[in-house]
Amino acid sequence: MGTKLLIISDMWGAKGGHWITSYLGYLQQYYDISFYDSQQLANLDLTVGSEDNIMDAFFNGGIDRAVTHLMAKEQEPAHILGFGVGATIAWKAGLSGMPMESLYAISPTRIQLEAQKPQCGHNILFGEYDLSKPTYEWADRMCAELEIFPNFGRKLYTDEKIIQKISQDLLAQIIKKAG
Repeated sequence: MGTKLLIISDMWGAKGGHWITSYLGYLQQYYDISFYDSQQLANLDLTVGSEDNIMDAFFNGGIDRAVTHLMAKEQEPAHILGFGVGATIAWKAGLSGMPMESLYAISPTRIQLEAQKPQCGHNILFGEYDLSKPTYEWADRMCAELEIFPNFGRKLYTDEKIIQKISQDLLAQIIKKAG
């Protein structure tokens, strides 16, 4: 084993769904996986866990706290798979100097506001119907690979077909590295 993969949850954290176990099922025999709950990384303690309250907490200091905590926990280069705000946390950690081998960012929140990208290989994936997806012009300006999946929305990463595709992409990195 030995190849490190960090998985950072979406805004709902570990409570957000059982879909994360599908990723673990595909990837755990090939990667040394560390899972991070984005709410725990950000030290969110919300009385009312509505979507609006959670997003407000992340964008009013939570993302910065999460980046600081992630960087304190992880100093060795790793592959990173992030979902929603977890992908944004990973992106910003990369910009802050966290060593990364690659970043697979699925529906990263407010990524279109970024003017820089981490210095590692990366994939950025959005659903066609995700209203917050960046434009291809943004991707060109950033020299970023942007992949848009037709007929999917923001939570495309919970669909089994997408889970398989992402897992296969990550496994291909191991095969490429071994070859």
